[in-house]
Parts: sequence; structure tokens; C-alpha cells
Amino acid sequence: MLPLFAAMAVLLVFFQIWVPNGQFLNPENLIDVAQQISVNAMLAFGMTLVILIGGIDLSVGAVVALTGTVAAASLPHGGAAAGICAALAVALLIGAVNGLCAARTRMPPFIITLAMMLVARGAALRFNEGRPLPIPTSETFFLALGNTRVGGWLPVPVLLMAGAFVFTGVLLHRTRFGQHLYAIGGNREAARFTGIHLARHEVMVYVLCAALASLAGMIHASQLYSAEPSSGQGFELNAIAAVVVGGTSFTGGIGTMPGTLIGAVIIGILDKGLNQAGVHFSLQYIIKGLVILAAVYLDVRRRK
Repeated sequence: MLPLFAAMAVLLVFFQIWVPNGQFLNPENLIDVAQQISVNAMLAFGMTLVILIGGIDLSVGAVVALTGTVAAASLPHGGAAAGICAALAVALLIGAVNGLCAARTRMPPFIITLAMMLVARGAALRFNEGRPLPIPTSETFFLALGNTRVGGWLPVPVLLMAGAFVFTGVLLHRTRFGQHLYAIGGNREAARFTGIHLARHEVMVYVLCAALASLAGMIHASQLYSAEPSSGQGFELNAIAAVVVGGTSFTGGIGTMPGTLIGAVIIGILDKGLNQAGVHFSLQYIIKGLVILAAVYLDVRRRK
């Protein structure tokens, strides 16, 4: 964990020097960074659970778009409660399909979730002919998910991210379920012989990942004041980047939720800092790619 904190501190100092007028460490700017991090962090928490058992979920970005669109389409028919329930129901269905296919078939999770990504993206684009669905201004509760600040300074998305972090952290590090996930990722056959129900755990992990993606999708739609069926593209890559940078091994069995949170913070600082420094978006992709490559290389060296 110490190297991650050191990397985060170095980035903060670096961008404070590089960003014009030295405004990067301005409190208001840091609050804005935290708010931007919240969506990716929630996706990364779910992705951590999946990667810990040796899986992957490429559908989370499309789930963000689909659940945000479903929620917006349901608001006129029952308010925020209907929108939230409909979005969660869709996410749980997608997660269950991903988990059941991964647990009961020989298909690799990469292919399963890639196919589900296309299905979810296509379903999102079917709404309103692919055009944005505005969130009615009367839906104050739903709009508060992405825009309200508690006490005038703490954004609600950051509070929701903190809640998701505590929930997934306790689940992973303080329960038998979490211990079983480490066992499955460390040695699947050994976990089977010890009596761990592999299929049940696998389905639960994908369902939790999709549920967190639906929460991120509703927050994202709220922040935009509309549901964009084409939104969420590349979100799965940012989530995977946060997980890998945070120290979770792609081979499974190694990783922590605090590490993932710091990984999401590092990715968020990179995004915000490079944007404010005026770096061209093409170079931003190159830099993030190199960061991911370096993180995976360090993971391989560590495992040796």
C-alpha cells in the first residue's frame, strides 16, 4: 500500500506544479476530482470481486448506459422509486446471466461479458431511438444522487462511493464469503475440494458487480441531467485500470479493496490533471496505457 500512497502523493505534487496557476490542490478542485472518481470507483469495487476469482466483466460500461436509460424512462411512471427499482432489476438480471454462463458453461468470462456488453449497449440504444432522455427537473431526489452536496461541500456521489467501499470492503475482508473468493482465485480446484460452492459464489460476484454498475449508471445519468444511451463507453477499461493499479492480480486470489480505491484515485488524478494541463486526449490514452502496462509488469514481478 505504501508505494500506492507514494505514487498518489507524487502525482498531486506534480500536477500542482504543472497545472497553470497552481490550482490543482485547490479544495474546490479536489472535491471535483473526488466527485469524478466516484463512478469509476464503484465500478472498480465490483470489478475487484470479479477479478479476484479469475474472471472479468466487460459489460459494466454498457450496464451504466442501460440502467441509467431504464431509470430515466421509468421516472414518469412512478418517480425515483420506480426508476431505481427498474434499473436495479435490469442490472441484477444481467449479472445473473453473466454469472450463470460463467459458472455453468465452459465459455470464458471474457467472451460472455463481451457478448453481454453488446446486448446491453444495443438495448440502451433502443430507448428513444438512441437519443438522450432528459431527467425531469421535478425529480429532485434522483437529481440529488449526482449533484447535491451535503453541508454545502461534500458531494452525494462521494458519500455513495464511501458506502459502496465500506460494504464491499467488509464483505471481502471480514466475511467467510470474502475468504472463499480468495480461495477460489488462488486455486479453484482446491477450493472445490474444500466444499466451497463455486457456482453460487461466481453468480453472486457477477450480480454484485452489475448492481454496483447500476448505481454508477444512475449517478452518471443524474450528473448529466439526462440518460445518454451511448454513455459509459470505455468505463470498463478505467475500472480495470483502477483495479490493476491498485494491486489486484489478473490471475486471481490477490487484491484488496483499499488498494482498488487508491487505484481509482490515481486514475482520477491522472485524468483530471492531464485535462487541466491541456494534454491532448490522444496522449492521455497513451499515458494511461503505459501506466496499466507498468502496473501489470510489477504484478508479474511480485508474483515471481
